[in-house]
Amino acid sequence: MIILQWVIGIYVGAAVLPALLLFWFVYKQDRYEKEPWPLLRKLLLFGILAALIAIVLEKLGTYLISGSVSEDSPYYVIVFAFLVVALAEECAKYFLMKAVTWRNPNFNFRFDGIMYAVTISLGFAAFENLLYVIGYGLSVAPLRAILSIPGHLSFAVLMGFFYGRARLAKNKGMHTESELLQIAGVASSVLLHGFYDTCALTNSWLSTVIFVIFVVVLYVSVFFLIRRESRRDRPLW
Repeated sequence: MIILQWVIGIYVGAAVLPALLLFWFVYKQDRYEKEPWPLLRKLLLFGILAALIAIVLEKLGTYLISGSVSEDSPYYVIVFAFLVVALAEECAKYFLMKAVTWRNPNFNFRFDGIMYAVTISLGFAAFENLLYVIGYGLSVAPLRAILSIPGHLSFAVLMGFFYGRARLAKNKGMHTESELLQIAGVASSVLLHGFYDTCALTNSWLSTVIFVIFVVVLYVSVFFLIRRESRRDRPLW
């Protein structure tokens, strides 16, 4: 029984710890007013819910494209990556995040948008990672810790960047600009996610080279964007 508990603990730790470390890094950058833990816990749990919703949407999307795009087609990976996986996952995260935070009184600084998007996305990523580790073993944990989980973080930062600005525009009565900024947030995360998955799913040396360059540039850019947005944070009211 004790051995089983240790094994379960190792699997859960390997799957979840990378997401928690990245969450803590972004949380520390929220320098003016920390978000309340009950709200952040709710977002983490809603990240799990988003993952479950995305599984259903991806199965539906796969069924829908199977009738129009052959799996043997060179375009299948692109359609699957962008219109099935990326669209389903990023939209599930976004709409649940908005349901929890858009009218929440704690959403009162621009950086909060990044904090919310990152939190729900890392809840999503931790749960997804746990499923992979349980299904494929601990051997997949190191690679997913340096690729998949930071990938979800990166997509979220872009979404949150626009989300915070959309709330600011809404508060100023700029409703059309607010809607456009929200669309930009979802679109940017879908495009990044879709390109990431397309490179990862295409088995060629060229796609691998492009993938490595893309990941390095993406991670460095997101790191500096988080630090810049933290320094330039401003109230929404």
